[in-house]
Amino acid sequence: MKKDLTEADLPGLLVDELRRKGYCILRNEAVARVLALARDLDPLFAATPFCEGNFYGRRTKRFGSLLKRSPHMAELVLNPIILSAVETILGTGCDRIQLNLTQAIEIHPGEVRQFPHRDQDMWRGADGTQEYLVNVLWPLTPFTKENGATRIFPKSHGVKGMAKTDLGPPIFAEGKPGAAICFLGSTAHGAGSNLSQEVRRGVLVSYSLGWLKPYENLWLAYPPEVARTFPPELAALAGYAQHRPNLGNYEGQCPSVLLNDDRSDHIGAVDELRPDQADVVAEFAAAERNGQ
Repeated sequence: MKKDLTEADLPGLLVDELRRKGYCILRNEAVARVLALARDLDPLFAATPFCEGNFYGRRTKRFGSLLKRSPHMAELVLNPIILSAVETILGTGCDRIQLNLTQAIEIHPGEVRQFPHRDQDMWRGADGTQEYLVNVLWPLTPFTKENGATRIFPKSHGVKGMAKTDLGPPIFAEGKPGAAICFLGSTAHGAGSNLSQEVRRGVLVSYSLGWLKPYENLWLAYPPEVARTFPPELAALAGYAQHRPNLGNYEGQCPSVLLNDDRSDHIGAVDELRPDQADVVAEFAAAERNGQ
């Protein structure tokens, strides 16, 4: 494609671009919401100390748990075009998707470029045959080559891309508030150097396979008293849903029971199996009960 996708384009086009290049930049997604979010996060950026370590960056600030920091964050997480594309890409490898993290990032003048990396390297598994996550970076201030716009290496994703010994030249993911910079977990990338006199602010929303351990501990970030204020779809993304079979349960049931005001202290375990598993188990159990 010769143009960036807009909110009028179908999620399928976003999927095609991600699979072809490993990244895609949407324009003009929820501009007003992004600007309102930026205002909410302004005092938190001021209060947050610089990171420690060469990967996070010594002139960089980061903090998470964004769904409880601002009511405007939910709209970005639940963006229908992005969410549909993510479910298509990750759905071949899981029963349901989950949030991997929400993180605010502020890069200060003088910060050096970040080590090129692939976010799926947090986990060890078959490289490139299944995408583990999809990232969406939302600028809160303009991203430019001079102020540290993320460097993305096109076609460095998937089996062929990950086999490359030379990543080739990167593109600089430039964009204004309202842009959504999307890239795959197997796509090599890294923040750029901030050579300007301005800070570069953005928020990262990351979705992963529902059976993986997420980067952010979702139940600590959003305990039940916080999650019960979320709509059901958002609560499920934030950890209050089982991944079949029976993964991530609470007392043998879906952890969403913790969001009910009238829940009992004593509950019985309930199977949560995939249909193919349920059929096999039911057949076996029936034979056992019939004495075969």
